[in-house]
Amino acid sequence: DTTQVMAGPFCTLMLADMGAEVIKVEKPDGDDSRRIGPPFIKGESAAYLGINRNKQSIVLDLRTDPGKDAFRRLAAQADVVVENFRPGTMDRLGLGADALRKDHLELIYVSISGFGQTGPYASRPGYDLVAQGMSGVMSVTGHPDSPPVKVSIPLADLNAGMFAANGVLSAYIHRLKTGQGQVVETSLLEAAIAYTVWESAELWGSGQTPTPKGSAHRMVAPYQALATADGYVNFAVGNQGIWERFCKAVGLESLVADPRFASNPTRVQHYRELAAELEVTTRTKTSAEWLALCEEIGVPAGPIYDMAQVYEDPHVRARGMVQQMEHPVAGLINHIGLPVKMSLTPGEIRMPAPTLGQHTADVLVRYGFTRDEIAAIAPRA
Repeated sequence: DTTQVMAGPFCTLMLADMGAEVIKVEKPDGDDSRRIGPPFIKGESAAYLGINRNKQSIVLDLRTDPGKDAFRRLAAQADVVVENFRPGTMDRLGLGADALRKDHLELIYVSISGFGQTGPYASRPGYDLVAQGMSGVMSVTGHPDSPPVKVSIPLADLNAGMFAANGVLSAYIHRLKTGQGQVVETSLLEAAIAYTVWESAELWGSGQTPTPKGSAHRMVAPYQALATADGYVNFAVGNQGIWERFCKAVGLESLVADPRFASNPTRVQHYRELAAELEVTTRTKTSAEWLALCEEIGVPAGPIYDMAQVYEDPHVRARGMVQQMEHPVAGLINHIGLPVKMSLTPGEIRMPAPTLGQHTADVLVRYGFTRDEIAAIAPRA
């Protein structure tokens, strides 16, 4: 794993959580995310700690011949190599897919970049913000007539990591069947575009360019946050039966008969008018009262949490989505739990994020390097 910051480390995080041995190869001053912050926890970047658990850190300077030679020896014994440099960087170092797979055809070589390995933009540097803008995501985020708004989470980065991990698993299944490795690549731009399913469908289906809709769904209504007496509640009225049940329960049968709101297509067409009509009623009760009523009548609804409230929720905790582990420098730290539960081979958080170069000597010894070789490659190991 030669990746850094977010997209690549998220890919290898998912593989590590599910049991893969991940050797994180860091440059002498470490992954750039070690310096991202604040916040820092006792000098350790919270950003780095959150995405590099279950990995071992070794330091290799890939600009030097000893560093390159060491990397080649490790790659020759690896199932997978993952990199997220700008296209061409690893080739110039002699560590690209062709070089490493020449005598190791079983190797799965993964490249994550801003724009992909081919095409007119391939050489451009890529960042999540740029990909969100170019993918159309920012054009449909926020409220009508608002300035451009990005999705707060790094959607393009995380999705690229997710797609890369999916590619690794698919390629590994193929290798188990055929003995053949292959090259896997994805990009931030493509990963973001791939998530515009509803928006692309609207464009191609209607011929109209999608615009921001706030919290409203572009194909279902009412399916959005509505104001209550003390805040907002998300009401997910996902089909006609739920709509009619909701209206009957709250005394709004007249809306079912209103031609503007009689069917989902007409409700979507008049979603702003619908929201205004509904909020006359939803503002009469507190959020807690609406949530209790919706649960009673079988209407999907939910609160809108801030991040602190997320981890206070008893269901989130019951599902194991808050985990704690001792870090050698930062002390006891929280981790997001594993979102996938497996009955026979469950993932687990085995190790905290490593300190820089923490495992250099141990890993190199395990992979056949002598103490003299290690001293030449990594004098401080």
